[in-house]
Amino acid sequence: MTIAQELDDQQGICQDVIFPPGDLYSDEPPLESELHLRQIILLLTCLEWVWRDRNDFYVAGNLTIYYSPHQRKSEYFRGPDFFVVLGTERKTRKSWVVWEEDGKYPHVIVEILSQSTANTDKGLKKEIYQDTFRTPDYFYFEPFTLEFVGFHLVDGEYQPLQASEQGHLWSHQLGLYLGIHEGLLRFFTQDGQLVPTPEEMAEQAEQRVEQAEQRVEQAEQRVERLATKLRELNIDPDTI
Repeated sequence: MTIAQELDDQQGICQDVIFPPGDLYSDEPPLESELHLRQIILLLTCLEWVWRDRNDFYVAGNLTIYYSPHQRKSEYFRGPDFFVVLGTERKTRKSWVVWEEDGKYPHVIVEILSQSTANTDKGLKKEIYQDTFRTPDYFYFEPFTLEFVGFHLVDGEYQPLQASEQGHLWSHQLGLYLGIHEGLLRFFTQDGQLVPTPEEMAEQAEQRVEQAEQRVEQAEQRVERLATKLRELNIDPDTI
């Protein structure tokens, strides 16, 4: 056998070998734009911030969920863009393995649509999340067209959520609204307040400090004007 023939045979063997996925970080295709990545990070950051004192949930983005009834990682797995599991330990995981997590599936899923995934997110994945995962709250958002739709599981079937006056959709599981703010999907409190990022909180705190300093300066200026007026009347303000 020539060297060329031997190489051809080896290549043919390699082509026939099917490797199991192992601990994939996600089965999703690569993110299509910076905007998709920014959106996922924003949801993660805001929820972890508003729930910073809680340890009974797990939140992840673009991470693989294994749910094989045969407990095999080589079959039945999906990678939602963003998901939340309640009533579980808050710790780092390489993937979410249902049979290793007391059979728990996500309570909330958000998919960020793109041209290549929109049909799957609206069709096949929606069916899987409804019929297999039994995920109570499912949302999808298109960051370029700003299409935003949400569903809540009622009697085993997804029913569309009705938007509030502000155009926000209520998540029963999170106890928060989701809505569009400056072109991105954000969380809002029950009374409609935007859930800030840590950076936004820091900016707000800095603004409050600046405003307080301005009020102190204005008060000092008023006192100085009053003192000047009293001196003009031959009254020593330090004796008052």
